[in-house]
Amino acid sequence: MRHRLLAAALGVALGAAPLGAQRPTQRPTLVVFFTIDQGTPVYFTRFGSQLTGGLKRLWDGGAVFTDANQDHGTTETAPGHASVMSGRFPSHTGIVRNNAGVQDPQAPVIGAPKADPVSPFRFRGTVLTDWMRTADPRTRALSVSRKDRGAILPMGRAHQTVLWYGGNGTFTTSTYYADTLPTWVRQFNARGGGPLKRFAGQTWDLLLPASQYGEPDSVALENGGKAYTFPHVFPTDSAAEAGELTNYPWMDQLTLDLALEGLQQLKLGTGPAPDVLAVSLSTTDAVGHRYGMDSREMHDHILRLDRALGAFLDSLYKLRDSSRVIIALTADHGMAPYPELHFAANPSQGRADVAPVLQRVKQALDDRHVPRDAFDFESGVVLLDKPAVTRAGVNADSVVRALVADLSKVKGVMRVYRREELASLASRDKYARRWLHMTPDDLDAVAYVTLEPYVYYAQTQYATHGSPHDYDTRVSLIFYGPPFKPGKYGAFVRTVDIAPTLAAVLGVPPTEPIDGVVLRAALK
Repeated sequence: MRHRLLAAALGVALGAAPLGAQRPTQRPTLVVFFTIDQGTPVYFTRFGSQLTGGLKRLWDGGAVFTDANQDHGTTETAPGHASVMSGRFPSHTGIVRNNAGVQDPQAPVIGAPKADPVSPFRFRGTVLTDWMRTADPRTRALSVSRKDRGAILPMGRAHQTVLWYGGNGTFTTSTYYADTLPTWVRQFNARGGGPLKRFAGQTWDLLLPASQYGEPDSVALENGGKAYTFPHVFPTDSAAEAGELTNYPWMDQLTLDLALEGLQQLKLGTGPAPDVLAVSLSTTDAVGHRYGMDSREMHDHILRLDRALGAFLDSLYKLRDSSRVIIALTADHGMAPYPELHFAANPSQGRADVAPVLQRVKQALDDRHVPRDAFDFESGVVLLDKPAVTRAGVNADSVVRALVADLSKVKGVMRVYRREELASLASRDKYARRWLHMTPDDLDAVAYVTLEPYVYYAQTQYATHGSPHDYDTRVSLIFYGPPFKPGKYGAFVRTVDIAPTLAAVLGVPPTEPIDGVVLRAALK
């Protein structure tokens, strides 16, 4: 009965097509879900005239939502990837920041002893794959990424095939998923002597003539002032190669190659039930952090990603019937430019230094013998273990009031929200709404710092994202395939709407309450 109530709420009949939509002549057998890490839609419009491959194909032929958002406060990789296939905000997935994302000391990484042990044990609830398996247990899934959290979190807690780059030149997984790597993965890692051997000494140079790039190649802010001009030569020292690979476009190509190999080895899309292939492409994030979103490197990388994705789709459609494949493409967060470039007339305007305020609070709590882990600040969120503070004889509410007042006076801070005011403000203040969507009931968050637009924290030494501003929340969102109506849709939508929309097309109901809704405008 509960499943039927949920199905009715989403406009889905169990085993039937979405209400108000025509059933495709054949049921989809494969869902391909792309997440481009740091995939802001700015890149589509900025470089659109030079796109010829997969990005262009999806943009021109898909249902494109031009105002799609990760509608939560901390726009980081882990929260974003946890929301896209779950239909739920971080307040319900429990994944609220990178540093409390997939780390798990009980799940060592296979064949990569230096890699952090990881699993989805912190993730709460279910994802699209779980809903599909509830409807038909024969559904299978493969998730691949350069990042562990990019591969793990779209699958929730599901024990499917989940693979990521281990930082040592190979793709791997953790003991949460398997005791050993599948034979086909080991063979992929060894192909051509392994990726580090194949790329050693190779050069990343411009794909097009230099005249086709409007960005200067002389911005010393990029890459910490080191090696910020083309060409970029991949090192030949094996110790340096393993880490450097993640910063080159070749990493996305390897990830797509692994996804295609896994599709064939696992025979995804050939069974009696629809399967899932989730691919998180992370090089955009690496290039963006290192060189910035306005760099010539980013321009060239997007062109290369476009072509790599085009080749992947061409291969996919040779292997599987395109009329039975549905595709969704989105991103885990957006991006902000270097503040020194955005505020070129007054570079100092772009930095907010909250460290002195935080240090004073830490010292005051230390003086009262409050445990050090009772107070923390990360990604704009002030965390305070109020019971621990109270046990030390300190009035926790007084600490919060004083901290909010002091942080509010820092140059570059737009507003500091207290947790208790979020619910009353959420209906009329998008920042309050996004912080509310960020916060599980059991999180020790007491306040939230929102900086002025395009301002960074003073200690940040690379280009970044993470704020609740639109440039960080706005992401690409495209549906592609027979059930979807091509066009550009300007309505405000959220990434939590993706999973219920795909579920509606597949005729499967979510197995729990979710935050997202079906985007009916995209359905034929």
